[in-house]
Amino acid sequence: MSLRTRVFFAILAGVARPAMNLLTGKEWHGLEKLPVGEGFIVVPNHCTEIDPIVVGHMLYNQNLMPHFLAKDGLFRTPVLGAVLRGAHQIPVERSGVGAGKSLEGAERVLGEGGAVVIYPEGTLTRDPGLWPMKGRTGAARLALSTGAKVVPVAHWGAQEVFPRYAKGFKIFPRKKTHVVVGDPVNLDEFMGRTGDKATLEAMTEVIMADITALLEPLRGESAPAQRWDPTAHHQSTHGRFVERGAKAHGTPGKDDAGTPETGDPK
Repeated sequence: MSLRTRVFFAILAGVARPAMNLLTGKEWHGLEKLPVGEGFIVVPNHCTEIDPIVVGHMLYNQNLMPHFLAKDGLFRTPVLGAVLRGAHQIPVERSGVGAGKSLEGAERVLGEGGAVVIYPEGTLTRDPGLWPMKGRTGAARLALSTGAKVVPVAHWGAQEVFPRYAKGFKIFPRKKTHVVVGDPVNLDEFMGRTGDKATLEAMTEVIMADITALLEPLRGESAPAQRWDPTAHHQSTHGRFVERGAKAHGTPGKDDAGTPETGDPK
């Protein structure tokens, strides 16, 4: 990684880490499971807009520079766009040939031994209880093309600080975020196959199952037996589905509108 990129990371961390330490306490578990000396794919759950800060904080503190797949519109903003480009983050176009380009960028980062963070849900979960919903296939596609390890990460607590698509932070009383890193997802049975739809969807479900299994102990409860599918509930797979500050149906007390900041290209 270039000196310029490390400088941009240091600038980002210099702002984000003190803010997160002020807003929340933290408990991190399973850090020893993060691969050393090789590129790998991080797949976290996604329930609030500040999730990337939570996951990025954890990785950066382990001397790992996180490279997020982020929506391309953010790269066109005057200040934030320059920072994202300087920190070697990866733009994602929602459709068209640009979606494939984001995976090419991720492959380059993996080839350099970096950590690529993909939210396999593609946007904030639509599940009323904030459980991981049906995933998209970008992480599986990247794993199949590169052979890189896929490391599941589950976190809980950030949604109390900044509820899903909220208007502002809830600072008091001080909250605690919990992050747990799991063993790499066992995708051996899929390696060597062609990237057909059935294979990618099956890989994605294995990934989502591992993330959910990590999240259940953090929450102290079991996930629903059936994973939430936005399409089956007539919801869009990205963007807002209620106005900012409104209550999503079936989720009392949750704020549910906004624009996703990170995502899965497929």
